Amino acid sequence: MKLLITTACCILFINVTAQLNKQIGVAITNSNAAFPFSKFGGLFQAPFHPGAEFSYGFNWKAKPKHDWYQQIMLGYFYHRFVQHGITLYTNAGYRYKFSSRLFAEASLGAGYLHSIPATAKLKLDDNGDYNNNKGIGRAQAMVVFNIGCGYNVNPLAKKPVTLFANYQQRIQTPFVKSYVPLLPYNSLMIGARISMKKHDDLK
Repeated sequence: MKLLITTACCILFINVTAQLNKQIGVAITNSNAAFPFSKFGGLFQAPFHPGAEFSYGFNWKAKPKHDWYQQIMLGYFYHRFVQHGITLYTNAGYRYKFSSRLFAEASLGAGYLHSIPATAKLKLDDNGDYNNNKGIGRAQAMVVFNIGCGYNVNPLAKKPVTLFANYQQRIQTPFVKSYVPLLPYNSLMIGARISMKKHDDLK
């Protein structure tokens, strides 16, 4: 886990050197614990497991039809009766631009997830009493795969705004080593990004 945290810090440091099309964004999320690419329709039905993510991203390379990009994501989600999750991870991906407004993208990522139990965790003491042993949570690793699409609302504006929707497959590990070492999630993310540079600076 120390290696994972160190790697994440190195990635954060490298990202400050990026030059092309820096963006910040925010998204609302809904997640379901399910096998990869299953129960997609459940993301639009109760029970909802809501969350939010904040992003900082940039392009490593930008062409008229293609972008190679990276993002740093900080988020929170709530899985009822199971856990509160705080996430910090990075994505590296590819974006294809159908036009100046419409695009599709896909990315892979990995990072850190801090899991806090959503219910009381009791432990029997020497006196035969049960005490709350929830603690501050557990350190976890996570890997993600994202596919999505987006729409540039005002591509010629000084600071363009982009609307997007992403479908994410997330694997959390080790959730419970003895019987659930891998916990998969399907997540839907809907949000917006805004460029941190003026349009003229991106030419």
